[in-house]
Amino acid sequence: MKGHVTGGMNVKILVTGSAGFIGFHLAKRLLDEDHEVTGYDSVNAYYDPILKESRLNILMQYGRFTFYRDQLENCEKLSQVFKKHRFDVVVNLAAQAGVRYSLENPQAYVSSNIQGFLNVLEECRYHQINHLIFASSSSVYGANKKVPFSVHHCVDHPISLYAASKKSNELMAHTYAALFGLPCTGLRFFTVYGPWGRPDMALFLFTKAILDRKPIQVFNFGNMLRDFTYIDDIIEGITRLIQKGPALPATGWDGTKPDPATSFAPYRLYNIGNNHPVSLERFIDVLEEKLGVRAIREYLPMQPGDVPETFADVDDLTDATGFRPDTPIEEGISRFVEWYRAYYSLDRKDDVRIPV
Repeated sequence: MKGHVTGGMNVKILVTGSAGFIGFHLAKRLLDEDHEVTGYDSVNAYYDPILKESRLNILMQYGRFTFYRDQLENCEKLSQVFKKHRFDVVVNLAAQAGVRYSLENPQAYVSSNIQGFLNVLEECRYHQINHLIFASSSSVYGANKKVPFSVHHCVDHPISLYAASKKSNELMAHTYAALFGLPCTGLRFFTVYGPWGRPDMALFLFTKAILDRKPIQVFNFGNMLRDFTYIDDIIEGITRLIQKGPALPATGWDGTKPDPATSFAPYRLYNIGNNHPVSLERFIDVLEEKLGVRAIREYLPMQPGDVPETFADVDDLTDATGFRPDTPIEEGISRFVEWYRAYYSLDRKDDVRIPV
Protein backbone atom coordinates (compact mmCIF):
# COMPACT_ATOMS: atom_id res chain seq x y z
CA MET A 1 0.00 0.00 0.00
CA LYS A 2 1.35 3.42 -0.91
CA GLY A 3 1.83 6.01 1.78
CA HIS A 4 1.09 9.72 1.53
CA VAL A 5 3.54 12.42 2.54
CA THR A 6 2.74 13.84 6.00
CA GLY A 7 -0.46 11.81 6.19
CA GLY A 8 -2.24 13.85 3.52
CA MET A 9 -1.36 17.28 4.91
CA ASN A 10 -0.11 19.82 2.39
CA VAL A 11 3.56 20.73 2.76
CA LYS A 12 6.00 22.96 0.89
CA ILE A 13 8.77 20.83 -0.56
CA LEU A 14 11.93 21.76 -2.44
CA VAL A 15 13.18 19.08 -4.84
CA THR A 16 16.62 19.81 -6.22
CA GLY A 17 17.49 17.94 -9.40
CA SER A 18 13.83 18.07 -10.43
CA ALA A 19 14.68 17.77 -14.13
CA GLY A 20 16.61 14.59 -13.40
CA PHE A 21 15.37 11.02 -13.43
CA ILE A 22 14.54 10.49 -9.76
CA GLY A 23 13.78 14.16 -9.08
CA PHE A 24 11.19 14.28 -11.86
CA HIS A 25 9.37 11.18 -10.61
CA LEU A 26 9.40 12.41 -7.01
CA ALA A 27 8.15 15.89 -7.91
CA LYS A 28 5.35 14.41 -10.00
CA ARG A 29 4.29 12.06 -7.20
CA LEU A 30 4.23 14.93 -4.69
CA LEU A 31 2.28 17.15 -7.08
CA ASP A 32 -0.22 14.36 -7.69
CA GLU A 33 -0.76 14.38 -3.92
CA ASP A 34 -1.47 18.15 -4.09
CA HIS A 35 1.68 19.33 -2.35
CA GLU A 36 3.37 22.59 -3.23
CA VAL A 37 6.61 21.67 -4.98
CA THR A 38 9.50 23.91 -5.97
CA GLY A 39 12.00 22.47 -8.42
CA TYR A 40 15.62 23.54 -8.74
CA ASP A 41 17.91 22.24 -11.49
CA SER A 42 20.76 23.49 -13.67
CA VAL A 43 19.56 21.34 -16.62
CA ASN A 44 23.17 20.82 -17.64
CA ALA A 45 24.36 18.89 -20.68
CA TYR A 46 25.84 15.86 -18.89
CA TYR A 47 23.23 13.95 -20.87
CA ASP A 48 20.61 14.99 -23.43
CA PRO A 49 18.99 18.22 -22.17
CA ILE A 50 15.99 17.57 -24.43
CA LEU A 51 15.00 14.65 -22.19
CA LYS A 52 15.31 16.88 -19.12
CA GLU A 53 13.19 19.55 -20.77
CA SER A 54 10.56 16.93 -21.63
CA ARG A 55 10.35 15.96 -17.97
CA LEU A 56 10.09 19.61 -16.94
CA ASN A 57 7.31 20.22 -19.46
CA ILE A 58 5.20 17.63 -17.65
CA LEU A 59 5.86 19.18 -14.23
CA MET A 60 5.14 22.71 -15.49
CA GLN A 61 1.58 21.66 -16.25
CA TYR A 62 0.89 21.59 -12.52
CA GLY A 63 -0.26 24.84 -10.97
CA ARG A 64 1.48 24.04 -7.69
CA PHE A 65 4.92 23.65 -9.30
CA THR A 66 7.51 26.44 -9.40
CA PHE A 67 10.85 25.99 -11.11
CA TYR A 68 14.25 27.67 -10.84
CA ARG A 69 17.02 26.98 -13.36
CA ASP A 70 20.39 27.38 -11.67
CA GLN A 71 23.28 25.57 -10.00
CA LEU A 72 23.41 24.76 -6.31
CA GLU A 73 26.81 26.45 -6.31
CA ASN A 74 25.01 29.78 -6.79
CA CYS A 75 24.49 30.40 -3.09
CA GLU A 76 22.85 33.82 -3.60
CA LYS A 77 20.14 32.41 -5.88
CA LEU A 78 19.59 29.41 -3.62
CA SER A 79 19.22 31.69 -0.61
CA GLN A 80 16.63 33.80 -2.43
CA VAL A 81 14.60 30.68 -3.21
CA PHE A 82 14.66 29.52 0.42
CA LYS A 83 13.65 32.96 1.69
CA LYS A 84 10.77 33.24 -0.75
CA HIS A 85 9.17 29.82 -0.25
CA ARG A 86 9.79 28.89 3.40
CA PHE A 87 9.99 25.15 2.79
CA ASP A 88 8.93 22.49 5.26
CA VAL A 89 10.99 19.71 3.66
CA VAL A 90 13.98 19.66 1.31
CA VAL A 91 14.87 16.66 -0.86
CA ASN A 92 18.31 17.10 -2.39
CA LEU A 93 18.66 14.95 -5.50
CA ALA A 94 20.82 17.35 -7.53
CA ALA A 95 24.34 16.08 -8.12
CA GLN A 96 26.90 15.37 -10.76
CA ALA A 97 26.20 11.70 -11.40
CA GLY A 98 28.22 8.93 -12.99
CA VAL A 99 31.07 6.79 -11.72
CA ARG A 100 33.07 6.68 -14.96
CA TYR A 101 32.64 10.38 -15.72
CA SER A 102 34.24 11.16 -12.35
CA LEU A 103 37.50 9.78 -13.75
CA GLU A 104 37.35 12.31 -16.59
CA ASN A 105 36.03 15.43 -14.88
CA PRO A 106 36.66 15.25 -11.12
CA GLN A 107 36.26 19.00 -10.62
CA ALA A 108 32.55 18.76 -11.48
CA TYR A 109 32.00 16.43 -8.53
CA VAL A 110 33.68 18.69 -6.00
CA SER A 111 31.82 21.73 -7.29
CA SER A 112 28.31 20.24 -7.50
CA ASN A 113 28.30 17.42 -4.98
CA ILE A 114 30.33 19.04 -2.22
CA GLN A 115 30.14 22.82 -2.60
CA GLY A 116 26.55 22.63 -3.84
CA PHE A 117 25.50 20.36 -0.99
CA LEU A 118 27.19 22.63 1.54
CA ASN A 119 25.03 25.49 0.27
CA VAL A 120 21.92 23.34 0.72
CA LEU A 121 22.94 22.47 4.27
CA GLU A 122 23.55 26.12 5.12
CA GLU A 123 20.14 27.19 3.83
CA CYS A 124 18.41 24.33 5.65
CA ARG A 125 20.20 25.35 8.83
CA TYR A 126 19.32 29.05 8.64
CA HIS A 127 15.72 28.43 7.59
CA GLN A 128 15.14 25.69 10.19
CA ILE A 129 13.95 23.08 7.71
CA ASN A 130 11.93 20.31 9.36
CA HIS A 131 13.61 17.49 7.40
CA LEU A 132 16.40 17.25 4.83
CA ILE A 133 16.49 14.09 2.74
CA PHE A 134 19.51 13.72 0.50
CA ALA A 135 20.66 11.26 -2.14
CA SER A 136 23.65 9.10 -1.42
CA SER A 137 24.56 6.03 -3.48
CA SER A 138 25.33 2.34 -3.30
CA SER A 139 28.74 3.30 -4.70
CA VAL A 140 29.83 4.32 -1.19
CA TYR A 141 30.27 0.61 -0.38
CA GLY A 142 33.31 0.68 -2.67
CA ALA A 143 35.76 -2.11 -1.85
CA ASN A 144 33.39 -3.78 0.65
CA LYS A 145 32.98 -7.49 -0.06
CA LYS A 146 30.48 -8.55 2.60
CA VAL A 147 26.97 -8.79 1.14
CA PRO A 148 24.24 -7.80 1.40
CA PHE A 149 25.53 -4.25 1.88
CA SER A 150 24.23 -2.85 5.16
CA VAL A 151 24.04 0.74 6.32
CA HIS A 152 25.59 -0.54 9.54
CA HIS A 153 28.81 -1.51 7.71
CA CYS A 154 31.84 0.78 7.63
CA VAL A 155 32.25 2.42 4.18
CA ASP A 156 35.71 3.94 4.31
CA HIS A 157 37.11 2.53 1.06
CA PRO A 158 35.47 4.27 -1.95
CA ILE A 159 36.89 3.45 -5.38
CA SER A 160 35.63 6.45 -7.37
CA LEU A 161 35.51 10.18 -6.72
CA TYR A 162 31.75 10.02 -7.21
CA ALA A 163 31.53 7.57 -4.30
CA ALA A 164 33.85 9.73 -2.22
CA SER A 165 31.65 12.77 -2.86
CA LYS A 166 28.57 10.86 -1.70
CA LYS A 167 30.32 9.63 1.44
CA SER A 168 31.34 13.25 2.01
CA ASN A 169 27.67 14.26 1.81
CA GLU A 170 26.81 11.75 4.51
CA LEU A 171 29.56 13.13 6.79
CA MET A 172 28.59 16.73 6.11
CA ALA A 173 24.93 16.04 6.85
CA HIS A 174 25.81 14.32 10.11
CA THR A 175 27.86 17.32 11.15
CA TYR A 176 24.91 19.67 10.61
CA ALA A 177 22.58 17.28 12.43
CA ALA A 178 24.98 17.19 15.38
CA LEU A 179 25.84 20.90 15.52
CA PHE A 180 22.51 22.47 14.62
CA GLY A 181 19.90 19.78 15.19
CA LEU A 182 19.03 19.65 11.48
CA PRO A 183 17.08 16.40 10.89
CA CYS A 184 18.86 14.61 8.03
CA THR A 185 18.12 11.34 6.24
CA GLY A 186 20.54 9.93 3.66
CA LEU A 187 19.36 7.44 1.04
CA ARG A 188 21.70 5.03 -0.71
CA PHE A 189 20.11 4.23 -4.06
CA PHE A 190 20.90 0.97 -5.88
CA THR A 191 21.00 0.97 -9.73
CA VAL A 192 17.76 2.82 -10.40
CA TYR A 193 15.98 2.17 -13.71
CA GLY A 194 12.62 2.74 -15.36
CA PRO A 195 10.69 5.13 -17.64
CA TRP A 196 12.32 8.55 -18.14
CA GLY A 197 15.64 7.02 -17.05
CA ARG A 198 19.12 8.39 -17.63
CA PRO A 199 20.61 7.82 -21.10
CA ASP A 200 24.04 7.10 -19.59
CA MET A 201 22.75 4.10 -17.63
CA ALA A 202 22.96 0.49 -18.86
CA LEU A 203 19.28 -0.11 -19.64
CA PHE A 204 18.98 3.00 -21.79
CA LEU A 205 22.31 2.40 -23.53
CA PHE A 206 21.49 -1.25 -24.18
CA THR A 207 18.02 -0.51 -25.51
CA LYS A 208 19.21 2.10 -27.99
CA ALA A 209 22.12 -0.05 -29.19
CA ILE A 210 20.02 -3.19 -29.60
CA LEU A 211 17.33 -1.37 -31.60
CA ASP A 212 20.06 0.24 -33.71
CA ARG A 213 21.60 -3.23 -34.27
CA LYS A 214 24.86 -2.11 -32.67
CA PRO A 215 26.99 -4.02 -30.13
CA ILE A 216 26.40 -3.50 -26.41
CA GLN A 217 29.37 -3.35 -24.05
CA VAL A 218 29.16 -6.01 -21.33
CA PHE A 219 31.80 -5.27 -18.72
CA ASN A 220 33.65 -7.76 -16.52
CA PHE A 221 32.85 -10.28 -19.26
CA GLY A 222 29.28 -10.41 -18.00
CA ASN A 223 30.23 -11.45 -14.47
CA MET A 224 28.32 -8.64 -12.77
CA LEU A 225 25.50 -8.71 -10.27
CA ARG A 226 23.36 -5.62 -9.76
CA ASP A 227 20.52 -4.87 -7.38
CA PHE A 228 18.39 -3.23 -10.09
CA THR A 229 15.72 -1.09 -8.40
CA TYR A 230 12.62 0.12 -10.22
CA ILE A 231 11.93 3.85 -10.02
CA ASP A 232 8.48 3.50 -8.42
CA ASP A 233 10.04 1.60 -5.51
CA ILE A 234 12.61 4.36 -5.05
CA ILE A 235 9.89 7.02 -4.99
CA GLU A 236 7.74 5.03 -2.57
CA GLY A 237 10.69 4.74 -0.21
CA ILE A 238 11.45 8.46 -0.38
CA THR A 239 7.85 9.58 0.19
CA ARG A 240 7.46 7.30 3.19
CA LEU A 241 10.70 8.59 4.71
CA ILE A 242 9.74 12.22 4.20
CA GLN A 243 7.16 11.74 6.93
CA LYS A 244 9.57 9.76 9.14
CA GLY A 245 12.06 12.32 10.37
CA PRO A 246 14.92 10.75 12.38
CA ALA A 247 14.25 10.29 16.08
CA LEU A 248 16.62 11.78 18.64
CA PRO A 249 18.61 9.98 19.90
CA ALA A 250 18.68 6.61 18.15
CA THR A 251 17.65 3.79 20.44
CA GLY A 252 20.70 2.11 21.89
CA TRP A 253 23.29 4.32 20.17
CA ASP A 254 26.64 3.94 21.90
CA GLY A 255 29.59 6.23 21.24
CA THR A 256 32.03 3.51 22.28
CA LYS A 257 30.69 1.35 19.44
CA PRO A 258 29.31 3.94 17.00
CA ASP A 259 26.83 2.67 14.43
CA PRO A 260 27.38 4.40 11.04
CA ALA A 261 23.66 4.28 10.17
CA THR A 262 22.36 6.04 13.28
CA SER A 263 23.50 8.68 15.73
CA PHE A 264 23.00 10.64 18.92
CA ALA A 265 21.99 13.39 16.45
CA PRO A 266 18.81 13.46 14.30
CA TYR A 267 20.46 11.56 11.46
CA ARG A 268 19.74 8.26 9.69
CA LEU A 269 20.90 6.32 6.64
CA TYR A 270 18.86 3.86 4.58
CA ASN A 271 19.47 1.64 1.59
CA ILE A 272 16.78 1.65 -1.08
CA GLY A 273 17.37 -1.37 -3.29
CA ASN A 274 15.48 -4.36 -4.60
CA ASN A 275 17.27 -6.76 -2.22
CA HIS A 276 17.54 -9.22 -5.11
CA PRO A 277 20.70 -9.00 -7.25
CA VAL A 278 20.39 -10.05 -10.88
CA SER A 279 23.21 -11.02 -13.22
CA LEU A 280 23.92 -8.60 -16.03
CA GLU A 281 23.48 -11.48 -18.49
CA ARG A 282 19.98 -12.18 -17.15
CA PHE A 283 19.14 -8.47 -17.32
CA ILE A 284 20.11 -8.42 -21.00
CA ASP A 285 18.17 -11.62 -21.66
CA VAL A 286 14.98 -10.02 -20.32
CA LEU A 287 15.60 -6.85 -22.31
CA GLU A 288 16.01 -8.91 -25.51
CA GLU A 289 12.73 -10.65 -24.76
CA LYS A 290 10.84 -7.39 -24.21
CA LEU A 291 12.33 -5.75 -27.32
CA GLY A 292 11.98 -8.82 -29.50
CA VAL A 293 15.52 -8.27 -30.77
CA ARG A 294 18.75 -10.14 -30.03
CA ALA A 295 21.69 -8.16 -28.66
CA ILE A 296 25.18 -8.21 -30.12
CA ARG A 297 27.26 -8.63 -26.96
CA GLU A 298 30.80 -7.26 -26.77
CA TYR A 299 32.50 -8.62 -23.66
CA LEU A 300 35.02 -6.31 -21.99
CA PRO A 301 37.05 -6.28 -18.74
CA MET A 302 35.97 -4.47 -15.58
CA GLN A 303 36.09 -0.70 -15.81
CA PRO A 304 37.88 1.47 -13.21
CA GLY A 305 35.53 2.50 -10.41
CA ASP A 306 33.13 -0.41 -11.00
CA VAL A 307 32.33 -3.17 -8.52
CA PRO A 308 31.36 -6.75 -9.42
CA GLU A 309 28.26 -6.90 -7.19
CA THR A 310 25.73 -4.71 -5.42
CA PHE A 311 23.16 -6.11 -2.99
CA ALA A 312 21.07 -3.97 -0.64
CA ASP A 313 20.10 -4.94 2.88
CA VAL A 314 16.83 -3.02 3.27
CA ASP A 315 15.75 -4.25 6.70
CA ASP A 316 16.14 -0.78 8.21
CA LEU A 317 13.96 0.75 5.49
CA THR A 318 11.29 -1.88 6.06
CA ASP A 319 11.43 -1.46 9.83
CA ALA A 320 11.05 2.32 9.54
CA THR A 321 8.38 2.47 6.82
CA GLY A 322 6.77 -0.94 6.41
CA PHE A 323 7.85 -0.88 2.77
CA ARG A 324 10.14 -3.27 0.91
CA PRO A 325 11.01 -2.73 -2.80
CA ASP A 326 9.97 -5.76 -4.82
CA THR A 327 9.37 -4.90 -8.50
CA PRO A 328 10.88 -7.75 -10.59
CA ILE A 329 13.05 -6.84 -13.58
CA GLU A 330 10.58 -8.54 -15.93
CA GLU A 331 7.94 -6.00 -14.95
CA GLY A 332 10.27 -3.02 -14.68
CA ILE A 333 12.03 -3.58 -18.00
CA SER A 334 8.69 -4.10 -19.73
CA ARG A 335 7.48 -0.71 -18.48
CA PHE A 336 10.71 0.94 -19.57
CA VAL A 337 10.51 -0.52 -23.07
CA GLU A 338 6.89 0.58 -23.36
CA TRP A 339 7.90 4.13 -22.39
CA TYR A 340 10.93 4.13 -24.69
CA ARG A 341 8.90 3.09 -27.71
CA ALA A 342 6.31 5.76 -26.92
CA TYR A 343 8.83 8.55 -26.33
CA TYR A 344 11.13 7.77 -29.24
CA SER A 345 9.78 7.14 -32.72
CA LEU A 346 12.11 6.00 -35.47
CA ASP A 347 12.09 7.89 -38.73
CA ARG A 348 13.00 5.07 -41.13
CA LYS A 349 14.13 7.54 -43.80
CA ASP A 350 17.00 9.13 -41.92
CA ASP A 351 17.26 6.88 -38.84
CA VAL A 352 16.89 9.79 -36.42
CA ARG A 353 14.97 9.41 -33.16
CA ILE A 354 12.38 12.10 -32.63
CA PRO A 355 10.76 12.89 -29.23
CA VAL A 356 7.02 12.28 -29.44
